[in-house]
Amino acid sequence: MAVYKIFAEKDATLYSNYPNENTGLDEILEIGNTLGSDTGDAFQVMRPVIKFSTSDITDTLVSKVKGVPFTASLKLFLAQADSIPIDFSINCYRISGSWNMGTGKFQDSPENQTGVSWQWKSSATVNPWIPVAYSSSVTASYNNAYPGGGTYIYTNEATQSFSYNDTLDIAVNVTSQVHGIYSSSFNDGFLLKLKDSLEFQTGSFFNLKYFSVDTHTIYPPILEIGWDDSTFTTGSNSVITGSNFVVSFKNNQYTYQRESVQRFRLEVRPQYPARTFTTSSIYLTSYYLPQNSYYQIVDMDTEEIVIAFNNSTTKISADSISSYLDIYMNGLQPERYYKIFIKTTLDGSTIIRDSELTFKVVQ
Repeated sequence: MAVYKIFAEKDATLYSNYPNENTGLDEILEIGNTLGSDTGDAFQVMRPVIKFSTSDITDTLVSKVKGVPFTASLKLFLAQADSIPIDFSINCYRISGSWNMGTGKFQDSPENQTGVSWQWKSSATVNPWIPVAYSSSVTASYNNAYPGGGTYIYTNEATQSFSYNDTLDIAVNVTSQVHGIYSSSFNDGFLLKLKDSLEFQTGSFFNLKYFSVDTHTIYPPILEIGWDDSTFTTGSNSVITGSNFVVSFKNNQYTYQRESVQRFRLEVRPQYPARTFTTSSIYLTSYYLPQNSYYQIVDMDTEEIVIAFNNSTTKISADSISSYLDIYMNGLQPERYYKIFIKTTLDGSTIIRDSELTFKVVQ
């Protein structure tokens, strides 16, 4: 029932027609190929590179995940899409070779060459992407007309396929890559690109733009790690059995520091208690939700789903006190309001309930 989000520490886009230009401070990352006025009607390929803190990844796996199975997703949020085909795929690889983010923006005048670019890892004329000889499992997969474009481990590929009417947000499964980062001695980040059969096809042009780490929105790239640490030991409490029930939270403080971990306790009771002869109040009975119950977190302003229902990573726990869920607040954007939704199955129906619980994350 745990989801932990790590925000990117640096990113940039590599442009094949601007082999020396750095874009480390751009608010946008681009994937695709173009033929347009911005490149002087010349064909161009774009590939973003993104890196997350090694210490953040290691701390999450060691101190929080603690050896249980986990999933990891690299997520980017769409800003704009042009001329998108009905079906296409995006590939994600671990980069081989450290790089410098730089301080440039696309089409700076004069051209900024302070960091990573299509041809260089650090700055213009310093550390080319294409080494004299590749180490095992490392490739560049570049067209001879466009030398450069990053080096990456081709045996560690992750792919996300898109079809007509799919959302174009990226949520590619990089669990294998994160295992590799944790078990190996290096972390140079991720490279995203179109699959080879599309990327250098001059008869097919499309462009995807995503928010970067320098965005002024709430949608920077994230690495989302999820695992199941739920427990279910209910003591003498009673499971709720009817679909007509009321759920609220016992301990909502409404405002939470970003670095905190909050345990929210659910108060669950029948909406229409059955009549019975008893010498005590029926409201003294403690209830809990069925074992297969889940939570979801939504941004109240944008109605964006921040943490989605998931059968393994958002399971609701229970103990002898009540049902409960734990939330890592530093995975949420500060100075924003959020709401929690509950999903469970009762009377053969799947029920999604607005818990009416709202809270704010602050710095």
